[in-house]
Amino acid sequence: MFALPEIRRLIAGLDARAPVSRVWVAIAAVAGFVAVALVSPQSTQAAWFGGDNPDSQTVVSVGVETPIEREDLTVTAGYSGPPSVGNPEVGSAQAIAAGLVSDAGWSEAEYRCLVALWQRESGWNHRAENSSGAYGIPQALPANKMATAGEDWASNPATQIRWGIGYISARYGTPCEAWGHSERRGWY
Repeated sequence: MFALPEIRRLIAGLDARAPVSRVWVAIAAVAGFVAVALVSPQSTQAAWFGGDNPDSQTVVSVGVETPIEREDLTVTAGYSGPPSVGNPEVGSAQAIAAGLVSDAGWSEAEYRCLVALWQRESGWNHRAENSSGAYGIPQALPANKMATAGEDWASNPATQIRWGIGYISARYGTPCEAWGHSERRGWY
């Protein structure tokens, strides 16, 4: 890493009129802006380089609450996880979900991911339907898949939520993994 005096000497020695120098100055400026965008000492959230490629420059930052270190590099900003949620109204679909999330042994962070996911999918409307035929709070497709959780699947938010949590658990493991997939792909 360069200290400030070394950087000043380096910049002073550059001939700004030379095309190569201008390119390097531009690259350094862009890198500085990217670094500022990724590092925020106030953040308690973390981001990491994702993918199978160790040279990947893709930053993933979904639902992580502690910094992740990679080869002596710690990135501590760039969080795009779900917003915090208050206490759900007693008897509401979100209250039912909170109880089932707790029963599954998942944390409050997982509940926040579930709230954000289903807010995006259906607005927590148990009668929500889209043009592809997806239905209910979890937007099951085909809708009648939810019959495995109860014959009242079309009208009972609790049945839909129970089915949706089972689906998320089987397919993604946790609501935050499902939320992350939804953030990356636009669907879950």
